[in-house]
Amino acid sequence: MRKRWTLLCLVALAPTLLVAQNKNGFAVQTKIDNGIIEGNYDTKTGIQKYFGVPFAKPPLNELRWKAPQPLDNWNGVKSTKEFGPRPMQAIVFGDMNSRSNGLSEDCLYLNVWTPANRNTKDLPVLVYFYGGGNVAGDASEPRYDGENMSKEGIVVVTCNYRLNIFGYLAHPELSAEAPYKASGNYGALDQVAALKWVQKNIHAFGGNPSKVTIAGESAGSIGVSTQMASPLAKGLINGAIGESGAAIPPTMGPVTLADAEKNGAEFLEKAGIKNINELRSLSTKDIYEIYNESKRFGFPLVIDGYFLPKSLTETFKAEEQAQVPLLAGWNSAEITGMAYMQGQPYTTAAFIEKTKQTYPEAYEEVLKLYPHATEAEVARSATDLAADRFIVYSTWKWIDLHKNHSNQPVYRYLYSKLRPPLVNKDLATGLAGGTVKADKAPAVPKALGAPHACEIEYAMGNLDRIEEFAWTEDDHKVSKTMFSYFANFIKTGTPNGGDLPKWPAIEATDSTPSYMIIDTKSKAAESTVEARYHFHDKAFGNN
Repeated sequence: MRKRWTLLCLVALAPTLLVAQNKNGFAVQTKIDNGIIEGNYDTKTGIQKYFGVPFAKPPLNELRWKAPQPLDNWNGVKSTKEFGPRPMQAIVFGDMNSRSNGLSEDCLYLNVWTPANRNTKDLPVLVYFYGGGNVAGDASEPRYDGENMSKEGIVVVTCNYRLNIFGYLAHPELSAEAPYKASGNYGALDQVAALKWVQKNIHAFGGNPSKVTIAGESAGSIGVSTQMASPLAKGLINGAIGESGAAIPPTMGPVTLADAEKNGAEFLEKAGIKNINELRSLSTKDIYEIYNESKRFGFPLVIDGYFLPKSLTETFKAEEQAQVPLLAGWNSAEITGMAYMQGQPYTTAAFIEKTKQTYPEAYEEVLKLYPHATEAEVARSATDLAADRFIVYSTWKWIDLHKNHSNQPVYRYLYSKLRPPLVNKDLATGLAGGTVKADKAPAVPKALGAPHACEIEYAMGNLDRIEEFAWTEDDHKVSKTMFSYFANFIKTGTPNGGDLPKWPAIEATDSTPSYMIIDTKSKAAESTVEARYHFHDKAFGNN
């Protein structure tokens, strides 16, 4: 009887509970190209939110491993109040957070935050691509949340794109069946589809389709670099922001179509799968497990003659990239020096020996570029060398190419704010920007700078949404600075404005280009380490 009485009470209270949960919002509807969608208007923030908006047909069954297809129109009102499923992925980076509705191959959804009222139009637009190595990630993560950026008068869009085997598998049979006679790059084509959706629909949210800035971090930044290079994105973007990463060797550089098809054919053969039809007939679970059992870290981007006609270096040198303003940079300690030393101590002798092994023909030049006289110098140089080889050099090369082969302004930064302590001492920081349980994290030396991915919540103004760190007044100060630079750039094509420290653009003739150090005391400086990047230019064959 008591259980029944409790149930009756809950039923009676349900309307009251719902009202309490939605006390600051009401439903709003918007007509877009395919039909009417319904989101929420938050009266406390003034922001309208539309989550889980489809932008392409679900890539299921016969649409697996095909370019995204246009949506069919719908009748009635489609509810877009919850984040859609995130793309299929294993827990590659245990520190990633998600607010999505599970995982599914049916993942091509985007999210919109807009400050527009009924008379608003022509607002600037930000489209943000998440990171995760093209094997993981989710547009619903709290650090990418668009509400605070939207408060600055910007329409913000985050979008999903297919990952790992579902997003980047190439194969001769897939190329044969495609109208453009190539395969792979499906996740990148999803990004193009999202940009095309923005062109058709963003006016319904008060946005200006002629004022679209794309941004991303890590693999998302790599996505920005490839969208700049792709003829399919021409006319769809008007500005670009890259946070740590470009698709330039050694960082996820694209391979030839022949090599990509060979990789795909070998993958199927090792899995005991005869052909693409057999692979398509398998369940999501089977494909997910087969891929995970292979221990692969994704499949590479492809120079497919369609999305990417040539390498980024060739495209930019031919001045065939999107001629738009670029703001890009990296963090001061993207990865620890252990990644270079591989278990060896931070001693002068060990650094010299490791460098001889790594660069047998050029170790003397490397040793001149990376100081190593003391343990402190070795720790710093091992960190710098690991970071340069991981992701810094490729980002530098992207910036350098655009400054030399474009008349558009280019702005470079070095994000340097050290992270605050974690609230929970049982946690440790992870590679993707969040936290993991301390007993599952390898021991790391004292941080010498800002690690990979840690700047995202600062740049998007989302410290209030990340509860794991003990944010300080300095953290909020740095976030306000970086957030303001980004917002200004999205609005005007320059980060400068207000009382922010002046951020000079790079000149094509600069041999010591200027950059902005973003830290508790942000300031412009001139580079004294360009020789490092010119060395890597030769070493990686991109000069």
